[in-house]
Amino acid sequence: MLVARVIWMSEADTILEVAELAEIIKFLPHRYPFLLIDRVVGMHADERGIGIKNVTVNEPQFQGHFPGNPVFPGVLMIEGMAQTAGVMCLRFVGASENKTKLVYFLTIDNCKFRRPVVPGETIEYHMTKKTRRKQMWWFHGIAKVNGQVAAEADVGAMIAEAD
Repeated sequence: MLVARVIWMSEADTILEVAELAEIIKFLPHRYPFLLIDRVVGMHADERGIGIKNVTVNEPQFQGHFPGNPVFPGVLMIEGMAQTAGVMCLRFVGASENKTKLVYFLTIDNCKFRRPVVPGETIEYHMTKKTRRKQMWWFHGIAKVNGQVAAEADVGAMIAEAD
């Protein structure tokens, strides 16, 4: 005999939030050329979210990485993961323009680069919370382009009050 188990979710559990560029700028101190996400979609509190980065050829890193064969630097993908996680954490703790907080890297572990990313592509930073202790978070991030894994890493960060 087959028995079906039904789990009911509240409406709040199914709503996925979005942070557009204007809100990201309120949360993060980064500015061009070091703001490396354009929006964050599919956020569910501090549990998971997807940062979006549209890679364009006119970005300054392509002047030297590499002329004639532009490749988005892997280290900037890891920074994009961290910025995505930072927006999720800061929104979760209720940071605002009136309460300035900063996010600092703690760790980068298990980092792997799987494929190059070139201008014209869109990177999706799929971030999933691994754990949290007080004002410290650890996330697993997967950078994807057209469904293919470009990079992955475990990143840790902490939130601190700005001076």
